Formats: sequence, C-alpha cells, structure tokens
Amino acid sequence: MLSTLPFSLQAILLLIASNVFMTMAWYGHLKNLATAPWYIAALISWGIALAEYLLQVPANRIGFQQAGLSVGQLKIIQEVITLGVFVPFAVFYLDQPLKLDYLWAGLCMVGAVYFIFRNA
Repeated sequence: MLSTLPFSLQAILLLIASNVFMTMAWYGHLKNLATAPWYIAALISWGIALAEYLLQVPANRIGFQQAGLSVGQLKIIQEVITLGVFVPFAVFYLDQPLKLDYLWAGLCMVGAVYFIFRNA
C-alpha cells in the first residue's frame, strides 16, 4: 500500500514512524526505566533506535532519490515531525505540562519550512 503513494508522502510517513521510535528511545526510559541503571536504559534505547534507523534511512533515500527533496528540505521536514511527535509524547506519556513555548517553537518551524521551501 505504501508503494502506491507519492514518493514525498512515503518519505513523510516513514519519517513520522521513525520519529515515534526515536522519541521513545530518547525519552521513554525516563518513565519506563527510571530506576534502572543508565547503561540498561542505553542498551534498551539502542534497540529501539535500531527500529528508528530501519525506517529513517529508507525515508531519507526515498525523499532524496525518488521525491527529489533536498537534504535541507528533508531535515526541516524531520524537525517539524519531531516537534509534532514530541509535544503529545511529553504531555500525554510523560505527563509534562503543555507550554505556550511549544506554540512559539512551532511558529519558528513554520518560518523554517517557508525559507527552506520558498525557492523549490
């Protein structure tokens, strides 16, 4: 089914999926493994990060080689996705307060998207 979608959408969907794994690898241990030694958390996080890489590498290849996105465009897309995944994760999974700063950061990302895509 993924192969029937436009290449740019394939890349974005794979980047979203990879970012879910990345966020869990980077921050999930703060809740799940809070009492475990750091090296146990690191080993488990590396295992989760492997899944992230198995999605992220093909996403960037599809985005660059088939969709014709530049490396800068791929990076900005990834950063927007990161914020979009991180905020709900922090609020709902890690029980962090929703801050207005997330909105300001999001608006800065909108500016970054504009500048990186304006001459595309």
